[in-house]
Amino acid sequence: MSSLDPYRAANLARWDESVAIHAASEFYGVDRFLAGESTLLPLDREEVDDVRGQSLLHLQCHFGLDTLSWARAGADAVGVDFSPAAISTARDLAERAGISAEFVESELYAAPQALSDRLASFDIVYVNLGAICWLPDIRGWAQVCAGFLKPGGQLFVRDVHPLTNTLDEEAPDGELRIAFPAFETEEPLQWCGDADYADTSAQMVNQTSYEWNHSLGEIVTAVIDAGCRIDFLHEQEYTVYRALPWLVEGPRGIFRLPDRDRVPDRRLPLMFTLSARKT
Repeated sequence: MSSLDPYRAANLARWDESVAIHAASEFYGVDRFLAGESTLLPLDREEVDDVRGQSLLHLQCHFGLDTLSWARAGADAVGVDFSPAAISTARDLAERAGISAEFVESELYAAPQALSDRLASFDIVYVNLGAICWLPDIRGWAQVCAGFLKPGGQLFVRDVHPLTNTLDEEAPDGELRIAFPAFETEEPLQWCGDADYADTSAQMVNQTSYEWNHSLGEIVTAVIDAGCRIDFLHEQEYTVYRALPWLVEGPRGIFRLPDRDRVPDRRLPLMFTLSARKT
C-alpha cells in the first residue's frame, strides 16, 4: 500500500499546510531547540538503546525536531515523512543547527522503495507520538518497520494509547465516555475543523482529516508477525499534549487526568511505549 488514497491525500494537504504553523508555534519550540534544548522525553532516553554511533530511522518524522535531537545525541539519523513542506523545513533546521542528518520524502508504505539501499540496515527504528493513527493498515506498518531493522535491532514506539483515541472529547469534564471504535476499521474516522492543535488561533484552509484507531492487541500482534520479539509494553497515565480538554498540565508539558481527592487519577492510560527486537 504505497499510493495515497483520498483519505491520506487529504491528510497530506493538511500536514503540508500545518508545517509553517507548527514551526512558528510555542508548542514545538524551534527556538528552544536551536538554543540547544532536546525535544526528546526522558522516557525516550531511558527506554531507547544508546544511540551513540548507531543508525536510527525515524518514520513519520514531521519536520524533524526529534530526528535532529537523536542526531545531536550521537545517532546517525534518517527522518522520513510524506510532506514535502516538512522535509524542506527539516533540512533547513538541520543546516541552521549545524547537525548532520538525512531527510527523505516518502509516504510510509512506500519507504522501502524510497530507501531500498537501507533495508535491514538500521540499529533502531523510532516512531513517536501521533504517528500510527494516520495509517490504515497496522500490519503493513509493522512490516515496514521490521524491514528496515538489522537482526537484533530495536523498534521503539511511543504513541497515544488506543483507549484515549476512543473517548468523546465533548463529554462532561472528568467523564470517560467511549465514542469511537477501539479496533482498526476499513473506513476512517473523519474530522473537520479550522483550528490546529499547536496553535488554536490558526485558521486552516485544509480542514478535513482522517484517522484510524488500532488496538494494543492489533499493534503487538502485527509487530510479532513482522518478525520481532517484544521486549516490553509499558502504559503511562500521562501524555505530552492535551488529549482531552480537561486534562491537567503539570511540569515539563506533562498532562494527566485531574487528581481525585489529591490522589493521582489512574483510571486511564494515556500513552504507551513498546520495544521489540528483530529476530
